[in-house]
Amino acid sequence: MRVVGLISGTSFDGIDAAVADLRLHGEEVLLSPVGAVSVPYPADLRTALVAAMPPSPTTAAALCALDTRIGQAFADVAAAAVRDVADDRADLVVSHGQTLFHWVEGREVLGTLQIGQPAWIAERTGLPVLADLRVRDVAAGGQGAPLVSLLDVLLLTSAGGGGVRAALNLGGIANLTVVAPDRDPVAFDVGSANALLDAAVSHFTGGGETYDRDGLRAGRGRVLPELLERLLADPYYALPAPKTTGKEYFHLPYLLGALADIEDARADDVVATLATLTAVTVAAACRNHHVTAVVAAGGGTANPTLMTMLRDELADVDVTTIDGLGIPSAAKEAYAFALMGFLTVHGLAATVPTCTGAARASLLGSLVPGSRGFAVPAPASAAPVRLRVQAPAPVV
Repeated sequence: MRVVGLISGTSFDGIDAAVADLRLHGEEVLLSPVGAVSVPYPADLRTALVAAMPPSPTTAAALCALDTRIGQAFADVAAAAVRDVADDRADLVVSHGQTLFHWVEGREVLGTLQIGQPAWIAERTGLPVLADLRVRDVAAGGQGAPLVSLLDVLLLTSAGGGGVRAALNLGGIANLTVVAPDRDPVAFDVGSANALLDAAVSHFTGGGETYDRDGLRAGRGRVLPELLERLLADPYYALPAPKTTGKEYFHLPYLLGALADIEDARADDVVATLATLTAVTVAAACRNHHVTAVVAAGGGTANPTLMTMLRDELADVDVTTIDGLGIPSAAKEAYAFALMGFLTVHGLAATVPTCTGAARASLLGSLVPGSRGFAVPAPASAAPVRLRVQAPAPVV
């Protein structure tokens, strides 16, 4: 089955699409990456999205408009991926949508909202669309995240190797999946990765820059000890797993509150401090779980300053990227959602309960049929326990 995975993450800078050929083979699911594309949001749409993000107030009219416009943007990217990457051969689109709010009280997730109406994707591509994947896990008592832990667990189990292995995603939020030979896997959001970094850069440049390109600002800056101490004192970091968070917590007003009475806080120094915050908190989480090897992915891996800080903090840990396992780092989450959709339409649960905290593993999402309806595949007899990445089959 050829599946298109779509996602816009917590950095909400654009839409990632990945095309995968997937099939079940005994205890394995085989994934062949066909290709991936990333398309920035139009500037006016991103501005409207940022304006609606908590803690800013918004209206039902604004949310309705965003749900439609983001759905249309996802439809454009899906159509391009089907045409240019999938060679007009695709069976299913899986759309994560854009997270607008993740309702967390303490350690409990009470709801989660992803927007981007999938009917626009189905109408534009003619393909069935699986969407709204997170809420089913929340309904089962889970955090609704990190859902990417499914791919992490299957892939790290397949990769083998001794010790305790962890998959790290450095998106807007840093999340970690830990796989050990003698205990159930666990996963959780560590804290801010690019969320506060991007907010700081945008704030200090008046919107002229939206992220720390190539880690240059963090590399030039010096760490502000008082700011770092305040940020590390946040009680979120002391909560046990499973736990999740998002930009409704780690946002610009949060950062400005921490900066309130710190004098002469230069932009580059703040950025350097925030990069250090990510490296220190990720390293602490790895040490708490006795991690011996880390496989990183996400936009943060393109920040060499952050990656150097992380390797310095984890001097005794082997830190690599997922590219070495055959999956492009920047497209990992899009491939993960393609995998979840593939398993779901084959009648297989697509979550790991010990990673999300749910009472049970769940089938995910709501299905929007395409113009030709949807032929349900024969249910699979057993869930895979490993993921093997293969080169794409040649076109004949």
